[in-house]
Amino acid sequence: MNKLLTIAIPTYNRAELLDKQLAWLAQAIKGIESECEIFVSDNCSTDNTQEVIKKWQEILSHVTFKSSRHPENLGVMKNIIHCIKSATTKYVWTIGDDDPIQDRAVPYVITKIKQHPDLSLLFLNFSGRNKITGEPVHPPTIVGNRWFDIDSEDGNGDGKAIFEHCFAKSIGAVIFLTASIYRTDIVQRALQIWPNAADNWISLAYLAGFCAANGRTIVTKDTYLECVVGVSYWQKEPRSALLMQYKHTSEVLMKLEENGYSKLFCRQMILKSFKDANFKVFLGALRRWPVFALQTALLFFALVSLSAFDIMAAKNIEIVETNNPSTSRLRKYQQ
Repeated sequence: MNKLLTIAIPTYNRAELLDKQLAWLAQAIKGIESECEIFVSDNCSTDNTQEVIKKWQEILSHVTFKSSRHPENLGVMKNIIHCIKSATTKYVWTIGDDDPIQDRAVPYVITKIKQHPDLSLLFLNFSGRNKITGEPVHPPTIVGNRWFDIDSEDGNGDGKAIFEHCFAKSIGAVIFLTASIYRTDIVQRALQIWPNAADNWISLAYLAGFCAANGRTIVTKDTYLECVVGVSYWQKEPRSALLMQYKHTSEVLMKLEENGYSKLFCRQMILKSFKDANFKVFLGALRRWPVFALQTALLFFALVSLSAFDIMAAKNIEIVETNNPSTSRLRKYQQ
């Protein structure tokens, strides 16, 4: 792996947007072409996406520019995962074909991964904007139009603790595709451990969490890109809202627990996802797909109940330990 960074773009039937993103990238990598590879994964587009790819491969003939075209549309997540699995450089940065990114982002990323050879996860801070109204958008838990309210530019903090903070503040932030740069060998190991990650709409949270737990983690203070809200692929998938709220979030949390995150944190986040879930989404799904909706919701409610029990048990153990500091048996049980 001689080059440092693969910049991958998953795309489908958005040739005009892809053309603009590649035009931006051609400018952004000037002077550091030798450090980067470009990879475009075409999810069986029926427009002129292939013509756009060939055009830019000719223009950027001095840059390593690879591409692939699936024989059929695999779905959004599988195309994203394909980009990650295809990377052969030390780091992989998968970007949306329509996300506005500042020119300074690429040199910054290269600088950071050179400075910190043990870096496993880099979160680029970003702002949010509503596609329809143009108004700034940010999570209700964060003040100001800066989605990560923490920065660790020096990378000296506890990676797990940093990720837990970001995840608890905004799931949307940690699953924003273009904001995440992964160490390739670590993120590919995460996919080997969970081969069905591509079937989960928020599995990018698992990938980020796994990387954060296995190396240095950096979250930038400055914003380097913009998230345009209201045009997401996920919003076009009819069952996505139900699955994300009632299945995929808790599934990711259980995977994080299996891979080193505290049971208490994961159970608390499951309860939080229950409190944040929109019951209207369940009722709407119940009218359309009654059996599917009931099966999904019942499994989720069972896990919520188990999580509530685990949290109460942990609190009781903490009380006992406070009163009896020498009770090592209970401390061992809690761990």
